[in-house]
Amino acid sequence: MLAGPMKKIAFLPALAIVAVIFPARLAAQLVHEHPTPPQASAKQDAQNSSALPEPSGKKRLSQEIQLTGEHTWMDSGIDVQAGEHVLLAATGKLRYADAKEDNGPDGLGRGFKDLLRVLPFNEAGRGALIGRIGDQDIAQTFLIGARRDVLAPVSGRLSVGINQTSDDTGDGNYAVRIEIYTPQDGSSRVAVKQVTSLPGIDPQLFAKIPRRIGDKDGNPGDMVNFLILGSETAMQRAFTTAGWVKVDADVKDTVLHGVLGSLSKESYLTMPMSQLYLFGRPQDYGWAHAEPISVVRSRNHLRIWKAPFQVKGETLWVGAATHDIGFELDQRNDGITHKIDPDIDLEREYLEKTLSSTGLVAEVSHILPDNPMKEAKTATGGAFHSNGQVLVLKLADSGKDGSISTSASDKN
Repeated sequence: MLAGPMKKIAFLPALAIVAVIFPARLAAQLVHEHPTPPQASAKQDAQNSSALPEPSGKKRLSQEIQLTGEHTWMDSGIDVQAGEHVLLAATGKLRYADAKEDNGPDGLGRGFKDLLRVLPFNEAGRGALIGRIGDQDIAQTFLIGARRDVLAPVSGRLSVGINQTSDDTGDGNYAVRIEIYTPQDGSSRVAVKQVTSLPGIDPQLFAKIPRRIGDKDGNPGDMVNFLILGSETAMQRAFTTAGWVKVDADVKDTVLHGVLGSLSKESYLTMPMSQLYLFGRPQDYGWAHAEPISVVRSRNHLRIWKAPFQVKGETLWVGAATHDIGFELDQRNDGITHKIDPDIDLEREYLEKTLSSTGLVAEVSHILPDNPMKEAKTATGGAFHSNGQVLVLKLADSGKDGSISTSASDKN
């Protein structure tokens, strides 16, 4: 939910205004959209080809595929196991209609036009070779470039692609050499374990956790639909590895961080998230996950609080996750707010898939509390429904916590 008038969410049109007001500062953040000279690129390819040592472990597969410029993604046909090393090396050239020179697998330098492009991997330039392992809906995209050694966090199908949009493809092709190496000790990483119960997650615990979060006036809002067991460091690592980003505290921070700070998808995801309350305080963290640009009307987001008690000596995080799907009238003040998908269980499942895909979750359980909540309305008047289950994720790395402040704004 995004409380407040429409002007608080009119972020993207402000990009052009900020670009005019702060041209010098923006120019310092960008490179010109000119590719590396051909002779320098050839030298770089030669260096990249020997930059990474051969991974330890036994080579179990070696294959080469051709990726033509009209492809955005291509299924390699290779199933990778968690813990295996995937060594990828690429050669070849692409040419885009508006580019003055060819580019190689490292892609073009990012330019001002990239403020408006929505690329599969916004942290890299157009035309770069990219990859992913697993379900296309949740798998984290990574940069391959001319050469990359990737340690697979989960098992799944390997896909390779070109960092471009379907209506702006390049001419040419890349030859991609793929080698798979088994772990040195011959063992693979253990996949997340689905369990029916977890120690300490019982009716006595749920009696201490409010079923819903609320606004500053005490109006009940979103349902508490997930718990995480693990240290603050482990929790942050799981979210960031899964591609979730922290949400800015206010509009001012959004403009400064999003426009002047970077061109990554974080620029668009960190739109302000209203403060809601649990355990008598605002959220400790806000996290968002979505594609840029479309985040204005659609994003996966959640709020999370550190519980004032532990479970079997472990830190407990309590959260509410929802999916913004559009706008609606805030029935409290006639303002405009984000409308959530009424089937909030879909967002709970999305959270489970994205965090489990990192290889950082050890155990997953779905618990049905006593008197489960199945239908209600948010603080702004929107209806939602659920089967009442609460997702519980136990992180693989659950070290000791440092202290955290009780204000979400201190973290953004």
